[in-house]
Amino acid sequence: MDSALASDGAVYLRHSVRTAAKLLVVGHFAVGKTTFVGTLSEIRPLRTEETMTQAGAHLDDLAGTESKTTTTVAMDFGRLTLSDSLVLYLFGAPGQKRFTRLWQDMTRGALGALVLADTRRLEQSFDVIGLLEEHGLPYAVAVNHFDGAPVHPEEEIREALDLLPETPLVTCDARDRVSSTRALISLVEYLQTRTAQEYA
Repeated sequence: MDSALASDGAVYLRHSVRTAAKLLVVGHFAVGKTTFVGTLSEIRPLRTEETMTQAGAHLDDLAGTESKTTTTVAMDFGRLTLSDSLVLYLFGAPGQKRFTRLWQDMTRGALGALVLADTRRLEQSFDVIGLLEEHGLPYAVAVNHFDGAPVHPEEEIREALDLLPETPLVTCDARDRVSSTRALISLVEYLQTRTAQEYA
């Protein structure tokens, strides 16, 4: 699925851009990272999706995602220009454990990460969050909406994921640009607050 914002005129970066910020979009397998990056990217997103085969059936847990037929094998990449001088680069990391080393390399130079989570499989977010904390990368959590997924109070989700009080927790629909933008804003505002506190 191509980004709705992609157009020939949006391919090239504006000459006025002076600052680029790298953000990661992470989460467990089949949580919506590719969709999220594609929804927000102003260019046609780079995707490294391959068709899932029977050979990988014992590696990838398809519970709750039986209709999924492709998987990211390297990364997703998108771009979002915020102003004449600032651009965000979004890197979506593959969610399977066998790709952990790859996305650990992607943390280099990143300002922070948005963790997508699914209430049907919250326990699968533990490893991802643990790795971010191990690398000292600040993050916000966005619970991605899936049809038929259980809805839990924010306090219960915070407790289940063992989030610090200051860690942003929002809900979003990765298919919706407005909703996804709000989730990304929650991360950016959090990063700005942390930076201001460090230099206060």
